[in-house]
Amino acid sequence: MRATMTPQELADRFVQKFGSLVSDVRVQERCEGVKKLPQKTVWMTIPRETINEAIAELISIDYPHLGVIAASDNGDMIDLLYHLQVFFGGKHEEISVVFTVQVPKSDPRVSTISGLIPGAVYSEREKQDMMGVTVDGIPDARRIFLPDDFPENVYPWRKDEKGIPQSMVKELWKIDRPTDRPVPPVKELEPVLKKEPEPDDPSAGGAAE
Repeated sequence: MRATMTPQELADRFVQKFGSLVSDVRVQERCEGVKKLPQKTVWMTIPRETINEAIAELISIDYPHLGVIAASDNGDMIDLLYHLQVFFGGKHEEISVVFTVQVPKSDPRVSTISGLIPGAVYSEREKQDMMGVTVDGIPDARRIFLPDDFPENVYPWRKDEKGIPQSMVKELWKIDRPTDRPVPPVKELEPVLKKEPEPDDPSAGGAAE
């Protein structure tokens, strides 16, 4: 699909639509790989109350491909980063759009976007499991990675008191390791010397006289 607008035009549309609700808007283009193919990204921060409206606006431009909802523990806040792409599938036409939603740890909640993008529920369930963010309205709230008997209020990705306690950390390399076995000797390897080519060796770079 051919893009119908540039990254800057897309960013401007959101600023015009949502005004001061949109902040930290950045348009980035960089070349990646051996062929230096352009990668275009629009970044913006929006309130959690606006996430469904922002997704709906993006859908009105082009139905997006959702890559992942990432998460980062930033002290008093949890940042949720919704990574989407529009004009997906066109040669060098894709534009990545990243909505950052800041959720306070004092009230870690956000609305589901699965009503607009059904596949988002899997990434939302992960955020509930691993970061402790409650996703209001999620159609399937079951755990997705953690077992049902995993302790309540412990979230593996959190960096605070709700993260994994040291008592739960297992050093797998120590489990069932024999204690009566001697340490195997380490054999020193001889340095490998590069053999100099013979003077009349054609592979030396010059013809023999």
